[in-house]
Amino acid sequence: MLEGGCHCGAIRYWVRGEPVHAALCHCSDCRRHAGAPMVSWTLFGNDDFAVTKGEAKVYASSEHGRRHFCGDCGSGLFYTSQAVFPGQTDVQSATLDDPGALPPQGQIQTAERIPWMKDIGALPQFERFPGQD
Repeated sequence: MLEGGCHCGAIRYWVRGEPVHAALCHCSDCRRHAGAPMVSWTLFGNDDFAVTKGEAKVYASSEHGRRHFCGDCGSGLFYTSQAVFPGQTDVQSATLDDPGALPPQGQIQTAERIPWMKDIGALPQFERFPGQD
């Protein structure tokens, strides 16, 4: 079992077992909602997922998609769609206490990927903010 939550701690959840999939999503909806170039998702059956503290606000981001987020700090947490993922919840895996526990298995919606993301690994890397040792 893995646990996670929002930035302020108002919402906590757990997941267990093997995920259905784990992916980095490049779609414009995910990018705009997260304010990030991509979002990491891990899909679980609803029997393997539970909110243990708080209650997320829900935003209808499309006809069938529902994005769940903390109403206090704004952290994006979950995505549900009975049309696409019936009986399942997609968890923003970066909100896990140990986000490295479930690495992505692929990238999805790459047709909408920001062009510079394709070669992101070629950029210089710094363990901390450049110039601060």
